[in-house]
Amino acid sequence: MLAGIILWITACKQEKKRDVEALSTPEAETVEADWVTLTDVSQWRGYNLDSLPSNWSIKDGIIECYGKAGDVGGDIISTEQYDNFELSLEWKISKGGNSGIFYHVVEDTIYHSPYQTGPEYQLLDDEGSEEPAEDWQKAGANYAMHETNEKKSLNPVGEWNTSKIIFDNGKVEHWLNGQKIVVFDKFSEDWKLKRNSGKWNDYPDYGKSNVGYLALQDHGAGVWFRNVRVRRL
Repeated sequence: MLAGIILWITACKQEKKRDVEALSTPEAETVEADWVTLTDVSQWRGYNLDSLPSNWSIKDGIIECYGKAGDVGGDIISTEQYDNFELSLEWKISKGGNSGIFYHVVEDTIYHSPYQTGPEYQLLDDEGSEEPAEDWQKAGANYAMHETNEKKSLNPVGEWNTSKIIFDNGKVEHWLNGQKIVVFDKFSEDWKLKRNSGKWNDYPDYGKSNVGYLALQDHGAGVWFRNVRVRRL
């Protein structure tokens, strides 16, 4: 019996060793090394600007929007462009707040805002909106294009939410608090039908590019971001 116990303990130790080795394989280390943290002031600037506008601050790992778009305006964009990517971050918003995360944004003086060209992962205080929001306007939606599914769970206003956007050769996923809530194919006929349904008639270049900047929106509300990370796919 003693010999059996010794064999069992040895087997457990070997299994634990294999688990540890699996977590530290070169492949796992390479994947982790692919991530770039985007919480330094040098990694963001105002849209069509050379520096960060005064309605934003970046310090101690927190990107903060003061919500002064009505006074000074200015969404911010990453200093680098991305095609296929995975973006992960945490965010929280002020009561009644509205904001958004954009990708594949085209920067040009013929445009005044990222939303004219880039798809948007909507950020919203769903319960505190002054006017009832349509489903395509609510947090996590692909704004004005795709609604979230029944798995969506949004934390109360003022609490941190975790979001993720994946774009991989047209296949797109929106995640919120550990749940996949939006899935679509940007190269599908369904996407084209939604794109041409009328909402974007005034913005003919919306969604045309498959490479561009990431962007964070000042929509007149206080918004905070942390643990912002991106990796190229």
